[in-house]
Amino acid sequence: MKNRKYILAATIGATLFLASCGSEDKKPMADNSPAVAVEVQTVAEGNDNAFLTASGKVEAAKSANISTRMMGYVDKIYVKVGDKVRKGQLLLSVNNADVSAKLAQVNAGIAEAEAAFANAEKDYNRFTALFNENSASQKELDDITANYNMAKARLESAKQMKNEVNAQMGYANMRAPFNGVVTNKFISAGDMANPGMPLLEVESPGQYQVLAMVPESEIMQIKPNTEVSVQIKALDRQVKGTVTEVSTSSKNTGGQYLVKVVLNKTDAPILSGMYATVQFPVAPQTQSAAVMIPVEAVVHNGQLTGVYTVSQNNTALLRWLRLGRTIGDKVEVLSGLSADEQYIVSAEGKLFNGVKISKQ
Repeated sequence: MKNRKYILAATIGATLFLASCGSEDKKPMADNSPAVAVEVQTVAEGNDNAFLTASGKVEAAKSANISTRMMGYVDKIYVKVGDKVRKGQLLLSVNNADVSAKLAQVNAGIAEAEAAFANAEKDYNRFTALFNENSASQKELDDITANYNMAKARLESAKQMKNEVNAQMGYANMRAPFNGVVTNKFISAGDMANPGMPLLEVESPGQYQVLAMVPESEIMQIKPNTEVSVQIKALDRQVKGTVTEVSTSSKNTGGQYLVKVVLNKTDAPILSGMYATVQFPVAPQTQSAAVMIPVEAVVHNGQLTGVYTVSQNNTALLRWLRLGRTIGDKVEVLSGLSADEQYIVSAEGKLFNGVKISKQ
């Protein structure tokens, strides 16, 4: 019995010794991983950017769709997209056999009318002289005068008919309305051209405009002749422009009002069709304070967007945000950040929740 007590006491002592050793092994290890060098900024609110924004597309201020008033097959297209053209240059021809036949008939009619007029004019001059010599009666002079006037009217009618046919010939041979560049081709040789159908598009490069759509809640703050800033997204360039037209009706534009902005001359390689964001300045008191952060600081995870902030322990902490409008290289934060908070703009290593950081 006494031996069993000794064995039990020895077993308990060994167990306590092992437990104490185990507890010493489980002490937390110091985190010696290197800190990620980051660049941080502090959130600031303000009304410095008191403006409204609207999206639109760049287009040439002077452009034209070339179409015809006659129906026929396209004989030949003399230009291709990208060609520079001069005013009056032949661009495209439509089969005009019927118009050519009509022109020949008109020319024959003019020749006949000219011969009849020349004969009537001779009779008129002769009978006028005879009447003055009392060798012809008033009735004879009146008949000859009426015949002369009718011949003159027939000749004028034939000439006007030729003008009409020549105008039709003009729609058979499409010419450039101004100096410019062919920017689009809607038809090929051999296709049927219909009246009013666009065949070619010509633009005059050099001056561009942006057509922006503004909602009804903001249209009253936009005034003509206002200088605005236009961000060309594809070029990452900002150019100046002037509001030239502000529509007063949204009947055919789905509740959006059309605003035309003519861009100032610039060396930026602007092309028609580029997307643009127009910034319209408005009175500062109409705008609430906005939180703007750089686009490069935003983190995307599927449909979610966020930014890494700096915790009290100098670690990175991912904060999800609700974002608003994007203006140039900055985006508006609607919720998720408040004034005086610090957020990470860039890092020299991989960021994740809880990683140690060192501010540059």
